[in-house]
Amino acid sequence: MSASHPRAPGLPRGDSLLPAWIKETVRAILDPIVRLALAFHVTANTVTVIGLVITVVAAILIGSGGLLAGALILMGGSLLDAVDGALARATGGGTAFGGFLDSTLDRASEAIVYLAIAAYYLHEPAPTWPVLAAFIALAGSFMVSYSRARAEGIGITAAVGIAPRTERLVLIIAGLGLAGLGIGPALIAALWIIAALTVTTTAQRIWHVWRLTAPTRG
Repeated sequence: MSASHPRAPGLPRGDSLLPAWIKETVRAILDPIVRLALAFHVTANTVTVIGLVITVVAAILIGSGGLLAGALILMGGSLLDAVDGALARATGGGTAFGGFLDSTLDRASEAIVYLAIAAYYLHEPAPTWPVLAAFIALAGSFMVSYSRARAEGIGITAAVGIAPRTERLVLIIAGLGLAGLGIGPALIAALWIIAALTVTTTAQRIWHVWRLTAPTRG
């Protein structure tokens, strides 16, 4: 970030919704996986691609009605998504291409999951509202990522907001898992919550950039 664009105070960081103890627990789980990957000379980019493949498998299960199985496999793929970042840091901080690949495949993974959920609801008697929720959640998720990338393109860090990718994953996996256990409304609720949170997060990032660019507007 340039010196002329300091971070505005009072805005939540992108990881604000998850308690610290959850992140510490995840790190403790991932540490031995990262060490194993290092021992076998597995690269971060390889882990990123494997994570996408796992997401595709989860999406196929979700689209065909296997919500609980899909949620469990998606959880495994999400853990790998955390592994690739930790692995990149352990091997010197990663590369420009690695960061690009990770971000690109993250967007592809989100699209695949939401499309699978929409496909699942298309087989239901009243699919209109659930499918609409899935598409709004998908569009909102893309806007959250785009707003950050566009801000960084003009030299401003915009990792603010209440619903970055990790929080969205937690919500969608929880919704899928509960729906797979027979609590059908949980998934629809998760979709609408994600839709609302992503719209809010995008607005927070726009406001953040607007405040930091105020001096350039005269």
